[in-house]
This record gives sequence, C-alpha cells and structure tokens, in this order.
Amino acid sequence: MILLFTDFGAEGPYLGQMESVLLQHGNRDIVRLMNDAPHFDPAAGAFLLAALVPFTPPSSVILGVVDPGVGGERSPVALEADGRWFVGPDNGLFNTAAARCRRPAWFRIDWRPPSLTSTFHGRDLFAPIAARIAQRDFTWAHTPYGGPDLTAWPDEFERVIYFDAYGNAMTGLRYLPTFAGRRLRVGPHCLQEARTFSAVGAGTAFWYCNSIGLIEIAVNRGSARAVLDLSLGMAVAFA
Repeated sequence: MILLFTDFGAEGPYLGQMESVLLQHGNRDIVRLMNDAPHFDPAAGAFLLAALVPFTPPSSVILGVVDPGVGGERSPVALEADGRWFVGPDNGLFNTAAARCRRPAWFRIDWRPPSLTSTFHGRDLFAPIAARIAQRDFTWAHTPYGGPDLTAWPDEFERVIYFDAYGNAMTGLRYLPTFAGRRLRVGPHCLQEARTFSAVGAGTAFWYCNSIGLIEIAVNRGSARAVLDLSLGMAVAFA
C-alpha cells in the first residue's frame, strides 16, 4: 500500500498526476493519508506524519511531499523505519518518524528519470521510486548514508501545527498522563482539559487528547481557530 502525505490540497492537478504515475507502475492500493498538511512547513508536517504512522499498515510506503525547496539543494531520500518506507525530500519531513523508530536506515536517491521538471519532483521522481519500493524492487540507484543530524531536532513541537475543517487546533505535543488536569496556555488563553466535546457546554473552549495522541484545542460546537483567534505556529505550554 502507498499512502500519500502532501500539502497539495484536494483541488488542482497535483494529486491526480502522482496517482496516475503510481497506477502506471502497477500500484493500485493508494490511500490519501493527508493532503492538507501546513503549506511550506516540513517541520510541522513531520510531527503530524509521525502521529499518523502508528495507524498505517506496518509494511506500507509513505510518499511524502511537503517540499518548498523543490529543485534546490535538498536531496531526494528514502527512509526505512521499522518496516515502513518513506520517500520524499530530505528537508525534515521524515525526521520525527526516524527519531521515534528503532532502526532508521536512510538512502539518497541517485536515480533520475529521463525527464525531471524543476518544480514537480513528487510526480517525476518520488512517485516512481515509491511505486518500485512498494513492489519491493530496489534496483534503482541509491546510496546509504547516516541520515540528517537529529541532535537538535525536538522530541515535541510546542506549537499549533494544523487546523481541521471544524477549526480544531492540533499541536505537536503528544499526550502524557502527567498532563491530566493541567491547564494549557495558548496566546492569552488558559484552557481546561476535557475528555471529549460533550463534557463541556456549547461554546466552551478546552483541550483534550485527540484520536492520534496529540494535544488538541477545541470549542464545543464552534471553531477554536475563530473563537480564540489562533494561528499556525502559535506557542502552547502547560501552566
């Protein structure tokens, strides 16, 4: 199975072109894991992707394209992490997944297609490699290397990293039992914890552990983004 993780959005020609390449290579098990990751922000994407990884098949291939440096100096890479493969740019997008796995193995992708555009490596370079890995074809040119330096890479990301369609704000913080009962600060607000939406009154803001294990900010029957005037990148911290 190949899972797509991008910042492309659902509209426009980009997803369809990548899926077409995968189909042409014989891959029909394709899932759109997430395609509205924060634009131009591989670091925020890294923490979202890592939170989703436990809910993907153990031997799947994740084709990740959040690539503001496309056509520049960043390298195309493949990462094998405890049986799953990740294919995309070496710009931090896969760093959290690598840091949380037991045995990361990094490879630079040396293969190039006959035609490689400057601005769509997702279609021209990453999709063909993901398709071949999904078929367990490793004859494409690649070079093992030690991977990016993760010594300064944070374990958690104490920021708002994503808004869903309801205006709920996901953070890059994983839930820990020690957070229970504590208040969460974001901007001028100090929020109480609730287990779920119905535990508070309509219009009440709160934080909770969401379905992928991240700290999330919400308003019951409302938009936390609008009510609390939240924005991507805002810092969060427990009081």
